[in-house]
Amino acid sequence: MLRPCSLTRQRAQRGHRGSATAACQPLALRRGQSSPSRGTAASLPPAPLPPPSPGPAPGERQEGSGGALLLSWQGRWAPPGSQAGTKKKAKCPGLGLFYTILSAFLFSVASLLLKKIEDVHSVEVSAFRCVFQMAFVLPGLIYYKTGFLGPKGKRIFLFFRGFLGSTAMVLLYYAFQVMPLADATVITFTSPVFTSLLAWIFLKEKYSLWDLLFTLFAVTGVILIARPPFLFGSHVTGIEGSYSDHLKGTIAAIASTLSAASTIVILRKVGKSVHYFLSIWYYAVIGLVGCLIALFVLNEWRLPHCGRDRVFLILIGLLGLGGQVFLTKALQIEKAGPVSIMRTMDVVFAFILQVLFLNHIPTWWTVGGALCVVASSCGTAIRKWRHSVKKAKQRKI
Repeated sequence: MLRPCSLTRQRAQRGHRGSATAACQPLALRRGQSSPSRGTAASLPPAPLPPPSPGPAPGERQEGSGGALLLSWQGRWAPPGSQAGTKKKAKCPGLGLFYTILSAFLFSVASLLLKKIEDVHSVEVSAFRCVFQMAFVLPGLIYYKTGFLGPKGKRIFLFFRGFLGSTAMVLLYYAFQVMPLADATVITFTSPVFTSLLAWIFLKEKYSLWDLLFTLFAVTGVILIARPPFLFGSHVTGIEGSYSDHLKGTIAAIASTLSAASTIVILRKVGKSVHYFLSIWYYAVIGLVGCLIALFVLNEWRLPHCGRDRVFLILIGLLGLGGQVFLTKALQIEKAGPVSIMRTMDVVFAFILQVLFLNHIPTWWTVGGALCVVASSCGTAIRKWRHSVKKAKQRKI
């Protein structure tokens, strides 16, 4: 004789099994069945549960009509978004360095196209580049809801970041137009050395004898490329056009390098409190406004005469944007030291493209200057890399 509470518990278990069985049936079968009466449902015995199918191994996905379920390492079912059942993807070795090489190649090709454009001022080219930057950054600002002005205490730094960054771009483009491609590219790679010097002056960062040695190497490389007449005589070979244009291009490249180094120091001062897209937004907007004002004052605004130069202008914007994207991706998945060293491939690409497409053979002075600058940049990058690794080990201890 069963007690009433036992009968109630058995009926509740049967009803629970029946609902579980109905949930396991396909949707189409459940729709096709007519709803039985209350008495019939009470008289029918509960259908036996199907035998359990072998579940997936821990960590594997089980595909079904209801979505993917995950099994954790403890053998429990976990929802698809949980961390218990997800596997960490294996990092592709060397992917960040490949992105760095691809970025250097895109920047070099953009510089080559800049030298191929005729009768277009460097300021106008910079204005086109800023338009492409704005078109790329604007959706990101809207998506991340960062605003267009940034924090009140950081706006002055963002303004100078945009002003100095756009100035560096205009001066660099001018240097590419009036001097050999490899010479201008090599001078721009003195930026890490000047960054260390400016960080020591304004941010009170450590500046050792090694940094001073690397600075002297960089200055020596620039002198070998500039070849001033009071050291190398009045007859200078291996330049494009007159020596006055070569000297103007050298000064513009050095000023561009100092502006870029100042930009990096400002970004270090700002830190991670400002989103990356907002920094590029200031760079593009202030650069575009400055370029338009300069074009109006200089009366240099003109569209290229032929369709080829117009295509080159568009490609310069796209290649510059692509190079910046791949460089950013490289810094996200790789340490800054190897990326800085691998960026010197830009110098190699510049020499190759100059010989193949511009028919300009670099002199031994240029090669010697390039070796000095590359050695200085690599030494600075390796030293900072070792310093960051040592700091990371101390934090772990």
